[in-house]
Amino acid sequence: MPLWSPFTGAGATEHHLPNSNQRQRCDISHPTAEPRLAGTSFDRRSVPEGVVESWFVLPDGHRLRRIDWPEDDGHRGSILFLPGRGDAYEKYLEALDQWHRAGWRVTAADWRGQGGSGRLGSDAVTGHIDDFADWIDDLAALWSAWRAQARGPCVLIGHSMGGHLALRALAEGRIDPDALVLSAPMLGFVGQFLPLPLMHGVAKLMTSLGDRRRPAWKWSEKPGETPAHRERLLTHDPERYRDELWWREQRPEIVMGPGSWGWVERAYASMRHLFRPGSLEAVNTPVLLLGTSNDRLVAYPAIVEAARRLPQGELVAFGTEAHHEILREVDPVRGRAMAAIAEFLDRVAPEQR
Repeated sequence: MPLWSPFTGAGATEHHLPNSNQRQRCDISHPTAEPRLAGTSFDRRSVPEGVVESWFVLPDGHRLRRIDWPEDDGHRGSILFLPGRGDAYEKYLEALDQWHRAGWRVTAADWRGQGGSGRLGSDAVTGHIDDFADWIDDLAALWSAWRAQARGPCVLIGHSMGGHLALRALAEGRIDPDALVLSAPMLGFVGQFLPLPLMHGVAKLMTSLGDRRRPAWKWSEKPGETPAHRERLLTHDPERYRDELWWREQRPEIVMGPGSWGWVERAYASMRHLFRPGSLEAVNTPVLLLGTSNDRLVAYPAIVEAARRLPQGELVAFGTEAHHEILREVDPVRGRAMAAIAEFLDRVAPEQR
């Protein structure tokens, strides 16, 4: 049975990550918080007091790093948040805390093989997975254990790759949220110059030409250094972008670079699987999709198509004002996105009295 094991005491607790190339001893570090930035109401560079970082033990023994906000009276419901490829939950502390302050019980977790949940590739920074179905199994196990302890309507929110996996798990009947919210879901890639089956074939060829765990693209001219133009792909907000870099310095175990060729090939396979005829049409859960036509990482047309095919799909569209990380954008954009999520949940997953 999956286990939930909180940390106790002031020090970090050791753990072992099977099928991982990280060191056998791996800790959740406790950085010294910087002074709060002027004009902000939430300190994005510290874990709020009372919030618990812990491990969720999967059926095969692999441990996922998770974070939980304490339950309060006047409970609104429960939210489970899943970050994107290469992400860690530290990037979304602001949004998670905002949902908590709105009355939600909030949990987030790092995917197997990334963030603080170990590595599966041939080095410390390349993101690899043997099959996206492994992540679907992990999500199903986490969801089942988490929902058993949840109160009120249960909502799943996923960003980018997390959104892709959440929608696929829902389409396959592996999870049963009362509502699903997808922020810039990875339903297609930008720059896909051939039809999806042909691009998948190219990726298959690349995996056959060498170690499928090798990086599929170059990370930086200097090993370990963040790519120079990465900020332009993610957010217009320089302070929120620098928050991520700060966390990477404080917790180097969460640093991740490019995906592997195996990850690319399996991503194409998973997209084809999700968009097969009848798959999305069979989903009866309310789904809110947030996407921007200005996205340079995931394909906006695929998001539009998914919203059209989902029986209860709704799309909140952004343009040049938003990059990929809509929930970490400048305040006007982020505020519109958070308000749209709140309105959607009030409508489709109302508070239970």
